[in-house]
Amino acid sequence: MAPAPPETTRFAPSPSGRLHLGHALAAATARRLARAGGGRFLLRIEDIDAARCRPEFDAGILEDLAWLGLSWDGPVLRQSTRLDAYRAALAELGARGLGYPCFCTRAEIVAELAAMSAAPQGPEGPVYPGSCRALSPAERERRIAAGEPHAWRLDVAACVAALGGHPLGFEETGRGPAGETGQQEVLPLLSGDVVLGRKDLGVSYHLALVMDDHLQGVTLVTRGEDLFAATHIQRLLQAVLGLGVPRYHHHRLVRDANGRRLAKRDRDREIAALRAAGLAPGDVLALAGAGGLAAVDS
Repeated sequence: MAPAPPETTRFAPSPSGRLHLGHALAAATARRLARAGGGRFLLRIEDIDAARCRPEFDAGILEDLAWLGLSWDGPVLRQSTRLDAYRAALAELGARGLGYPCFCTRAEIVAELAAMSAAPQGPEGPVYPGSCRALSPAERERRIAAGEPHAWRLDVAACVAALGGHPLGFEETGRGPAGETGQQEVLPLLSGDVVLGRKDLGVSYHLALVMDDHLQGVTLVTRGEDLFAATHIQRLLQAVLGLGVPRYHHHRLVRDANGRRLAKRDRDREIAALRAAGLAPGDVLALAGAGGLAAVDS
């Protein structure tokens, strides 16, 4: 049997805080899967949230990875340099009738969901009920011209129709939250009409991610199992935008003694703090459950 082709993987943190043990596992896993077959391990900085992302955290990411011995290939891609491309894709989706402006505030959405006898549910709770989907083109134009703040949402049903109802799938080589592996069926309606263009940022995580994975030639997306459900909407975006389709490898999360996953906002087990406490890189990787994952060299 012919050997598997080399993989291109990536580690894509946001510089909104310092890296913690969960990031160490994610980066080490991606690097190991790329290096094992002579492939590429890329670094992408997801810095589109100007309010939360800071230069010192960007520098900290590079410092922590270098200290851990997790070298990457080629230049770092920063999403802040790609805003024009994201806006062009948003405009294309709108022109094709696959996206629409949403004028609802968060409070209005919560109130509408509360008034429903059975609010639609997604993997992370109630999903957007589609309040602005039925607005006429004239009403949309009037409200935009009046300067009303709005986001842009993906019209999932319109996307499914545009694809002719053909089923979509993706290949999972790791594990989802319930241990899924192998070929997975895409459930386009799972998360409803997600936001693709945010009022404050101009673009959302989903759109930027699939566009950048295509640009960088990523063949295997490695990330935590908490992002497994996001694959459904991202696979739909790949289909309607004609983007490349990588395989996926979702790995377990690093959790604390109470079973809670680590989070930057809580400053849980930061790599810099562990380093300052005298731990060596190998110790930190072992704590993350990544001992040996970084050992495959280029």
